[in-house]
Amino acid sequence: MLEISKLSYYYKSSKAPALKQISAKFNEGEVTAIVGPSGSGKTTLLSLLAGLDKPQSGVILVHGKPLLEQDVDQYRREQVAMIFQAYNLFPNLTVMENACIPLELLGHKKSEARDVAASILISLGINEEKHERFPSSLSGGEQQRVAIARCLSSGAKIILADEPTGNLDKANTRNILHILQELAHRRKYCVLIVTHDMDVADEADRVFTMEAGNLCERVQDQG
Repeated sequence: MLEISKLSYYYKSSKAPALKQISAKFNEGEVTAIVGPSGSGKTTLLSLLAGLDKPQSGVILVHGKPLLEQDVDQYRREQVAMIFQAYNLFPNLTVMENACIPLELLGHKKSEARDVAASILISLGINEEKHERFPSSLSGGEQQRVAIARCLSSGAKIILADEPTGNLDKANTRNILHILQELAHRRKYCVLIVTHDMDVADEADRVFTMEAGNLCERVQDQG
């Protein structure tokens, strides 16, 4: 679903490249983890894959077609969605209103958007009683599930998650990982997780290590 080839990126403030001609494929039906120290280029890669920035060299392919030859705004609306460590929910909007945002941007009527969002929220364990609450009244695990619901309501099949369990305890971490695994394995999403947590990485189907702008796939233990 996603492929990068000889991708390089330089920040103007740094002499060293953030990404050094890296290549990889990220497949539908899989959860892929990227691990590495802070400053190694992990979040830079997510930003490029999300179409938020452009590489200085190399190519990003989406379904075999270069991203820069596509409508990047449409790509961000319809094909890719992001999950963040800090949830990034709008605090002054209700749970329902947060989940409806992508649907309304895609032109759905408000009543239709609410029906779709309600179904997604309930499927993720956010019951109707919480739909009209504000995010601050929910637990961290619940807020992250609302963030995932917002991703799913967009219809995007590529999920880029930047430390999605970084603010969660072990129980909620397992719950969020289970949701992401179900999306990949049962519904054929392409899920890419950047994480410092090796326990999270160990649950992924594939693991890449990034260090000093270089990307290398880790050989998984088959035993």
